[in-house]
Amino acid sequence: MSTASSACSSSALIGQRVAFIGGGNMASALIGGLLRAGCRATDLVVVDPGADARQRLRERYGVAALAAADPTLARCRLAVWAVKPQTFRDAAAAAAPHLRDALHVSVAAGIRCASMQAWLGSGRIVRTMPNTPALVGQGMTGVYALPGVSAEDRTLAEALIAVTGRWVWVDDEAALDAVTALSGSGPAYVFYFLEAMREAGTQMGLSPAVALELAIGTFVGAAHLAQDAGEPPEVLRERVTSKGGTTAAALAVLEAANVKNRFIDALHAARRRAQELGDAFGT
Repeated sequence: MSTASSACSSSALIGQRVAFIGGGNMASALIGGLLRAGCRATDLVVVDPGADARQRLRERYGVAALAAADPTLARCRLAVWAVKPQTFRDAAAAAAPHLRDALHVSVAAGIRCASMQAWLGSGRIVRTMPNTPALVGQGMTGVYALPGVSAEDRTLAEALIAVTGRWVWVDDEAALDAVTALSGSGPAYVFYFLEAMREAGTQMGLSPAVALELAIGTFVGAAHLAQDAGEPPEVLRERVTSKGGTTAAALAVLEAANVKNRFIDALHAARRRAQELGDAFGT
């Protein structure tokens, strides 16, 4: 398993034709990022059956938007699968015949490589597990590739993911279920704690807006510190926690309630659910 990275240029995709199968939020995040990185709107095409989605994509990004796959997709070097899991198989049946020479990158949750390989008729498949901060260029994505994916293909996949933030390669596809539990679902855990901090601040006399601003700023700052300090989180926590101080009083309550272990249990539950969804959406 490699470490997280963001040191990748998206220049490898400039001048390349890219097809997006599905035009939802994640496709929009990728399209916007590619355009900011220097790709031309004329090199990007989206296939989406929704008329409103197609109109939005044309107006916002100036890209071609098709109601159904057609032979023009054959010019695309990269195909990004951004469809809902339950529609992947049907979308593949329609588009795959036109994408025989493309590298396939999936951002669809729960669809395993074996299913994609059967539906797409290709072994050049990269499966990813992004998260919602990708919408603002601060995403964290887990990435797995089948053996048929070349070093050049990996570079193309990284160039795509780079426009949404950071990524980490995993060597075992099953590890993506753990990625789903940690970073895929992770933003919801942060929002959950932000809700609690806002409520507590309001109870202690702050306005909801001020309490939330303090909470968000604290999460952002602590995350940057954890990223840059080069020390494990327990060391950073101990430095903030003076014996007999306010932080120690708060942490004592959390420890008494066994919050850390319950939180770990919650992530294991998320991983089990990811495995179940993979089974449900498979071939």
